[in-house]
Amino acid sequence: MTPSQPESGAVPPPGCPAHTDQADQAEGATGTRTAEQLYGPGFAADPAATYARLRRYGSIAPVEIAPGIRASLVTGYETALEVLRSPERFSKDPRRWRALADGTVPPDSPVVPMMMYRPNALWTDGDEHTRLRGAITDSLSRVDPNALRGYVEHSADTLIDRFGPEGQADLLGDYGAILPLLVFNQLFGCPPHIGDKLVEGMSGIFDSNADSEKSNALLSEGVADLVALKRRQPRADVTSWLMAHPAQLTDEEMMHQLVVLMGAGTEPQQNLICNGLRLLLSDDRFAGDLAGGSTPVEDALDEVLWTDPPMANYAIHYPLHDLELDGTLLREGEPILISLAAANTDPALASDRRGGNRAHLAWSAGPHTCPAKSPARLTAAVAVEKLLDRLPDMELAVDVGKLEWRQGPFHRALAALPVRFPPITVPVTAQEPSGTGGPEAKSVPPPSDPRETPTAGADASEARDRRPWWRPLVTWWRGQ
Repeated sequence: MTPSQPESGAVPPPGCPAHTDQADQAEGATGTRTAEQLYGPGFAADPAATYARLRRYGSIAPVEIAPGIRASLVTGYETALEVLRSPERFSKDPRRWRALADGTVPPDSPVVPMMMYRPNALWTDGDEHTRLRGAITDSLSRVDPNALRGYVEHSADTLIDRFGPEGQADLLGDYGAILPLLVFNQLFGCPPHIGDKLVEGMSGIFDSNADSEKSNALLSEGVADLVALKRRQPRADVTSWLMAHPAQLTDEEMMHQLVVLMGAGTEPQQNLICNGLRLLLSDDRFAGDLAGGSTPVEDALDEVLWTDPPMANYAIHYPLHDLELDGTLLREGEPILISLAAANTDPALASDRRGGNRAHLAWSAGPHTCPAKSPARLTAAVAVEKLLDRLPDMELAVDVGKLEWRQGPFHRALAALPVRFPPITVPVTAQEPSGTGGPEAKSVPPPSDPRETPTAGADASEARDRRPWWRPLVTWWRGQ
């Protein structure tokens, strides 16, 4: 593609003393200006400080999302909406990323698996996006919300029964990370031996570290196995419904729809659950009211989605041509990330965003709004409510300021969430492997083959070994 030129006179001439700031911005957000790093322990510990510094540039600022990998970050709420709602000016297709296409960005860069082109609804535009998104929304619409609620409750009870007698737990590894995967396993008909690969692969690419390329390969292998299984043995699950959709998805398209659905339904889901629990257990506004019903839980989830969204910086777009936006020249083919976290906390917005106001951008906006936000929020709310109902005297085991966050430019994810509580007594009959007694429903039936359900049996202390954090989860899923 040949870059088109910006309109004449749209940007003041370089060096103009009356427009120094604009002249600096005219270099482009990824040009010569100093770029803030969206990676490393400093950013993970205090991203708000980074966003505050970035706002000095205006609503768009230069960032580095991995060593040597530059992008523009939108931190203003209104500017974010303008990008998200303007497909005629901004594309989602990563094949437009010039630095990746010309080799400036190496294919083994840790951020590439989260930004590379896949033929799915996330990375396509126009008619192709409409076709792929239609298959997803139609298939998800067949999931009965009542059946989903029942299965989340059943899975939550099973997990709580496992660590409840211990009097302590890591709510990330023992609960928040496992529950969304059990739900995915149920809804998509995914057996544990395939789930092993999906867990390890998906976790690795979200962390965007040196093992991301290997993780991406493992993830691809896992979804290929799932597609092959469902071609042979279709059932009443989302994977099989996608295959049977009039869009007639190819095996490759099936694989990539599953990647985006699992990516949206597991890692961000666990972050929403754990970030919500962190807030409820540490914020005095919720003190003494944790067992008071769904209202504090809903308020806490709203707060998290505003201030600590599970995906902090993502919704990547590429200008279709050189253009100026809010005084910044954006070059064709250079990535623009939306800081969902910074835009939601834009000082230009009214300070009181709670009380049911859900105009946040945690689910994105425009044609690429998350198609699964309703089941995602339902899953998180039920997971948090059930845990607080079963363990009403739970408290953090460490000071909230000592909790550590996983590094990476895209997510807002705790590394662990240790808690303590009075041990509970669990009847032996209650310790039933999750998935064997889920709610009977036409749209989400429990799997009839016990080999397709996770089994209990992992030692509780093993689940607190977090190097890497997902390894005990794989062991638990195998039933070892």
